[in-house]
Amino acid sequence: MDPQAFFWRVMAGELPPPRAVQTLGGRIVRVDAEAGIVETTFQAPDAFANPMGHVQGGFLAAMLDDTLGPALAATLARGQFAPTLQLTVTFLRSARIGLLHGTGRVLRRGREVCHLAGELRQDGEVVASALATALVRQAGPRQAAS
Repeated sequence: MDPQAFFWRVMAGELPPPRAVQTLGGRIVRVDAEAGIVETTFQAPDAFANPMGHVQGGFLAAMLDDTLGPALAATLARGQFAPTLQLTVTFLRSARIGLLHGTGRVLRRGREVCHLAGELRQDGEVVASALATALVRQAGPRQAAS
């Protein structure tokens, strides 16, 4: 299936979100494709807790990746996809088990190289932020046709 069409079919409720997003309890709550901005929520379960009872950082990084990626996906043309080349996460405070809110945005959208930024908040406070670089690619005939 065309990767760009997949994104919009998920947004329309025609297809379930990817399994990774489901595992993270993720949901896209707002998309502004023109501005390259998405807002997400994630429901972190007890299974995501580190020994201190906070959300383990790897899960927060995955949540950020699943916030930044859709911000760019919303801007892509038919047949395009954009794998993340680099993701740099900064942890600012501990996140508790429960609801987190994400915002992702496209900082610079080149023909191929794109720069993204975003953050996760809990109770209005930023718990983690990220910068990412992604590379826009054309899906091969097999992906675009299925």
